[in-house]
Amino acid sequence: MSDEILVAVADDVATVTLNRPDKRNAMNAALLRALAAAFDDLDARRDVRVIVVRGAGPAFCSGRDLRDMERGEPQVEIVPVLRRVESSRHPTIAMIHGDAVAGGCELALHCDLRVAAEGARLGMPLARIGLVPGFALGQKLLEIIGPAHTRHLLLTGRPIEARRALEIGMVHEVVPAADLDEATAKLARTIADKRAARAGRHQGPHPARARGARGGPARRRRRAHPGRAPQPGRGRGPPRDAGEAQARLPRRVMWPGEPQDAAGPQCEPQP
Repeated sequence: MSDEILVAVADDVATVTLNRPDKRNAMNAALLRALAAAFDDLDARRDVRVIVVRGAGPAFCSGRDLRDMERGEPQVEIVPVLRRVESSRHPTIAMIHGDAVAGGCELALHCDLRVAAEGARLGMPLARIGLVPGFALGQKLLEIIGPAHTRHLLLTGRPIEARRALEIGMVHEVVPAADLDEATAKLARTIADKRAARAGRHQGPHPARARGARGGPARRRRRAHPGRAPQPGRGRGPPRDAGEAQARLPRRVMWPGEPQDAAGPQCEPQP
């Protein structure tokens, strides 16, 4: 795997680290490819129950590497990579410190949960450099913080502090920077343990299948008790006598002038 992404797994928790600290973890083609490949690998592993996404160095992620774009370097579409992160079979937590702006903000938003350090900043400063975010990226902002806050972020281009992000629902928790590792690890441990408990309850064959297709409590069938006569009106037992059977027949209307014998005994004369 490329050095741009580091992956570590311990105690059911995988940590995916964006590893371009000298570039504030800006996303180039190699990083995006490696990020998608890392999630492909982790989804295939049975020793992973939750994934933490973080950045090396002073920032979470500063978005696309604009210098690579200026040099005409081959680019990788960011939207499919973000959707790959979002569609992971494991819950994902973004551990945000420093700046998470532009594509870095979008990466955090495509994770299931977000824990931010005090002093962290999130934003979409594309308006400040004359760029317009794609529909798919704006849609994720709308989904999480609603249209009013999305307009403010996109039109002003100003990043917001972690506390403000918590107020508008952009992150789920804000902690002191010194406690960020511990708080994120605690949240990841809680999720991993819950998933392990659920997996343990469903181990082994399904109870109904273990008892067989027929005859267990999951599929009860009526059986006639030996020596017990069927009760009238219940199950499929016959009626006690012909009179009861006759009483169950539908009653037909007898029209005026129609002979009683022709109409039968179960007739109701019309006035």
